[in-house]
Amino acid sequence: MAENSGIAWTTHTFNPWIGCTKVGPGCDHCYAEAWNRRYDGGANWGPGAPRRRTKTWGHPLRWQRERRAALDHGENPELVRVFCASLADVFDNEVPAEWRVDLWNLIGQCPDIEWQLVTKRVGNVRKMAPLIGFPANVIVLSTIVNQAEANRDLDKLCDLKRDGIAHHIGVSYEPALGPVDWTPWLGLDAYGLNWLIVGGESTQGGAEARWFELDWAYSTLEQGRAYGVPIFIKQFGSRAMGGSGFPYKTSDRAGADPSEWPADLRVREFPTLTP
Repeated sequence: MAENSGIAWTTHTFNPWIGCTKVGPGCDHCYAEAWNRRYDGGANWGPGAPRRRTKTWGHPLRWQRERRAALDHGENPELVRVFCASLADVFDNEVPAEWRVDLWNLIGQCPDIEWQLVTKRVGNVRKMAPLIGFPANVIVLSTIVNQAEANRDLDKLCDLKRDGIAHHIGVSYEPALGPVDWTPWLGLDAYGLNWLIVGGESTQGGAEARWFELDWAYSTLEQGRAYGVPIFIKQFGSRAMGGSGFPYKTSDRAGADPSEWPADLRVREFPTLTP
């Protein structure tokens, strides 16, 4: 539940609650499940397990106050991005509905920070979103690991934007488990994706991680460039494969040090969240 996150594409991680259930191949080596098993004996993981509400709800309010104070003093503080949630899924069916209402109220009290809501359950977003939709400082990100998931979920994601439920949408392509043609959801004018995050899988020892081919990152970058969509290469993961068909070795266990990457993949761009 890090306050200052080690995740490169955010500033802080905020978990309003903890717990989830695996829903696809991207969940096979879930670090959040491992975290819960280590610290809570796995009590909050799986179907029927109670989700645990945290005591950190005051943190976003403090980040909002600090940034607002700086803005009011004529300063130009760095943008504060908040990843919600790294140890849960905001749109999990087994979370009490009133907790989500509390979260929407909290987001409404924090207009000067950007909220990154990441979900593997994009089909639930429409029925669980605030009645008036999300404010413009929120981006809804769908986790997509392969072409099958893209085909299943990205029309639903883009429809959220088309119907005014979300101003901004994007994809967390992590762990990337296969090549994806993103173009059907990039060339939609005002209703397409606003951001693509790319990352290979990392595991504690590295041996269990599935292969990440650098060609998948190159392809995603090329597609994003063609449509003017920001791309953020987060990491190569524990087992990267170079274009030569041989392992691409990095000293960083997660392959997350851009200085060890080919120069043309050192790309870390952010979207601009505006109405």
